[in-house]
Amino acid sequence: MKFGFVLTNLAGGGAEKTVLTLGAALTARRNEVHIILLEHVIEHRPPADIRLCALTPDERKISKGFLGKRLAARRLRALLRQLEEAAPFDLVVSALPFANEVTIRAEVPRHWCRIDNTLSAEIERLHSISPRKAGRRLARYRRLYGTRPLIAVSDGVAADLRGALGLPNARIERIYNPFDFAEIRARAVESAPLPKGAYVVHVGRFAAQKRHDVLLDAWARLDVPHQLVLLTAPDGRLARMIEERGLAHRVTVAGFQTNPYPWIAGAELLALSSDHEGLPSVIIEALAVGTPVVSTDCPSGPREILGSALRECLVPVGDAAALAQAIGRALSDPPDVARVDLTPYAIETVAAAYERLASEPLSARN
Repeated sequence: MKFGFVLTNLAGGGAEKTVLTLGAALTARRNEVHIILLEHVIEHRPPADIRLCALTPDERKISKGFLGKRLAARRLRALLRQLEEAAPFDLVVSALPFANEVTIRAEVPRHWCRIDNTLSAEIERLHSISPRKAGRRLARYRRLYGTRPLIAVSDGVAADLRGALGLPNARIERIYNPFDFAEIRARAVESAPLPKGAYVVHVGRFAAQKRHDVLLDAWARLDVPHQLVLLTAPDGRLARMIEERGLAHRVTVAGFQTNPYPWIAGAELLALSSDHEGLPSVIIEALAVGTPVVSTDCPSGPREILGSALRECLVPVGDAAALAQAIGRALSDPPDVARVDLTPYAIETVAAAYERLASEPLSARN
């Protein structure tokens, strides 16, 4: 079968890495996989068997405004027609809002939009800043996704689309993100400049959604010998947060890591403090290498992953005191991560689910 994945770029981010993992799995199963970038910006190099093309020259970005979207849609439509000269795509999947909107504008057949996050949480956060902008964003999402077949990365995201976002009649398939557990464990033993002593790790970009402020507030409440290691690019605002709490000697900003797995495997605990997620990959990756997790019980994903097996590792969103208590408890009495069943996220299971979508008759996809 022939698959096309449309992304804005390959610059960091969990969604981009997920598509590369999925593409590698599909090519290993003798499918033809194309990754189409709206701009040629690459931080993660695709495997050799995946065919990569972009709408712009090397390192050239595109405008994200109205005219930029129209131009990108026109170019995308032309490129896909060229790529289909030998054979049509059985499935085209776009990921993240900008690429989703451009691909919809391009009127691509056999196209599914992949939804990686609880969109209502994004709108709720925007509403606290500007109710008018939040209303426009909600209307835009309903217009974009109301008549499109959608892939939700978790049951929580699917429920959010049907309920809070107001798409009760949309065709939604829940397909988890794929994880190559053998590769994760192999890469986890590669060398890395890890801290000398014991540490707790947080993996995630510096963004409001990730709530570094809550994590730092929790860390300030703890009296433990561990370092808190943040795998995120240095940022002046983050540095000020750390300084204001008097944590400069207890927190290390280690930067973005192309291979975070040695850092995760070497940690005594991984902490997640987000307000919302779709399916937080770092939780699954930590469990895969045997590292315990403490997470906010945010929509969506953490409860879906940890479930009843490790419910004591979930804390209310935005509650620094509860997060500190859970971190302290997990450090003194580590939970048994083997109690969590990771088979639903195995790469073979997820690749087979995409193949089932690709094999559907065109009439069944709407």
